[in-house]
Amino acid sequence: MDLWYSEMHTKNVKLSIKVSRQIYSGQSDFQRIDVLESPEFGRFLTIDGYMMLTEKDEFIYHEMMVHPAMAVHPEPKRVLVIGAGDGGVVRELVRYSSIEHIDLVEIDQHVIEVCKKYLPTTSSELDNRRVTIHIQDGLRFIRKCKDEYDIIIVDSTDPFGPGEGLFTKEFYGNCFKALKDDGIMVNQHESPFYSGDAIAMQRAHKRIVESFPISRVYQAHIPTYPSGHWLFGFASKKYHPIRDFDYAGWRALGLKTRYYNTQLHVGSFALPNYVEELLENVEHLE
Repeated sequence: MDLWYSEMHTKNVKLSIKVSRQIYSGQSDFQRIDVLESPEFGRFLTIDGYMMLTEKDEFIYHEMMVHPAMAVHPEPKRVLVIGAGDGGVVRELVRYSSIEHIDLVEIDQHVIEVCKKYLPTTSSELDNRRVTIHIQDGLRFIRKCKDEYDIIIVDSTDPFGPGEGLFTKEFYGNCFKALKDDGIMVNQHESPFYSGDAIAMQRAHKRIVESFPISRVYQAHIPTYPSGHWLFGFASKKYHPIRDFDYAGWRALGLKTRYYNTQLHVGSFALPNYVEELLENVEHLE
């Protein structure tokens, strides 16, 4: 008998992946956590039945969450990561010697424990000496911060359940306050393709635009996320993601990446017309 993982992307569309075995299933205080293994995507993590990452394509998401901001900010030393208990964002950040300290804020310790045990490639740097893990709500943590971080990366789950508070105007305003005068915030920005996802994307974009003087959106192709077309937000107090992009400086670091490169950096901010229209439709709403 064949076993399949299926996730509804809309009421008319679903993603199905053949499963060779279930490795872990458990319920934390916040959510259900599963790790499964598939012939095509290797091990993959789901939370409350929604795909979080797979071993085969997680590098795309995590590289695009980290490297664009790191290639723009001239000297980031302190970074705050909210969510990202799987460790993928931290793994990419610790490759930069300029970073002195990373605060990782994850509401669910069980996610960290499961990923350390079953997804070691993604979680490999969670015990790095530059990383301090805080098990608490990201919204509550950020309220206490002021003028503290060079970069904030918001690697939240979708805007419902434990991740819901990380899509509010209050949260983005607190992120602005927590950043230094030239700080950058990056967030996962949902997909623009299916109407339900597009509404969530527009809502987040509107609230970020209201909080930051510079706000741009960029994109990547992630096969296991709804529609495969995924957006990221780049918001800053000072730096523009293209005009202030240090092409030569990033290349000089000699980092080996599988998805991100300097040509892609520029190209990822060139959005399809339908996405531009979705963003423009909410930017000037009261």
